Amino acid sequence: MGFSSVWHWIIVLIVVLLLFGVGRIPRLMGDVAKGINAFKKGLNEDGDEAAKGSSAPRASLEEPGEGVVGPETRNDRDKTAS
Repeated sequence: MGFSSVWHWIIVLIVVLLLFGVGRIPRLMGDVAKGINAFKKGLNEDGDEAAKGSSAPRASLEEPGEGVVGPETRNDRDKTAS
């Protein structure tokens, strides 16, 4: 019997119609379609932002030791506290 039986699908369809009602199914499908469209729009917006970000010039790397502050030692903190 399994899922390929015509009677099986007819029974499933009747149960779904009884549970959700005839008018609710199109609304549910409309909500799903709106969600998919919103998801696609979000993906397109993220792609646009990435494209804009990739065209911007990259910041140059600093030379080693320039502007780099090492971790403070306990002695350094004690000297500044006094």
